[in-house]
Amino acid sequence: MKEVLFYFDFSSPFAYLGATQIESVAARHHASVAYRPFLLGALFKAIGTPDVPLFSMPSAKQAVIQADMLRWADHWAVPFRFPTRFPMITVKPLRMVLQVPADHRAALVGPIFRAAWVEDRDLSDDGELVAIATSAGFDGPALVAGTRDEAVKHGLKTSTEEAVRRGLCGAPSFVVGDLLLWGQDRLDFVGRALDGWRPTHG
Repeated sequence: MKEVLFYFDFSSPFAYLGATQIESVAARHHASVAYRPFLLGALFKAIGTPDVPLFSMPSAKQAVIQADMLRWADHWAVPFRFPTRFPMITVKPLRMVLQVPADHRAALVGPIFRAAWVEDRDLSDDGELVAIATSAGFDGPALVAGTRDEAVKHGLKTSTEEAVRRGLCGAPSFVVGDLLLWGQDRLDFVGRALDGWRPTHG
């Protein structure tokens, strides 16, 4: 079956927006989604990007970017609320996702993204994470406890190193075959790539 790799960190508003659409894009093109959590801040450090790019932009560009978040949410008719905690700490929820079998990750990723970018819940709080995972049908206490496991910690480090090796520059990023696409505004390209399209240049 065709597959798109979805690289994400819960700290990215555009990754949240992309997450609301990637399953439907894949389904339309008879493909599956492979969820690849990674630590965005570590990627930024590795490639020499400011830890919070939004804060390094001129105020005029910040305003346009923030307006774009709302426009994309309106375009796709999905809820969106910029959180009161930003930047947010997402190491624990990313480690939780890594503990879930690949074919069940979507059921956890969606609720965590909504908790952050719709419900304004604190993803660094163990109690919140237990509640989110439990409500999604998982063993919340076990997943949170697992975030302290050395093998799970290493797993997130490894997945982040993989993102660096693949040449990612941000989140969300999508990989179809040998084609890397960055941004929720590239989902049309993702769909075309799943049908075999490759750009003539790049």
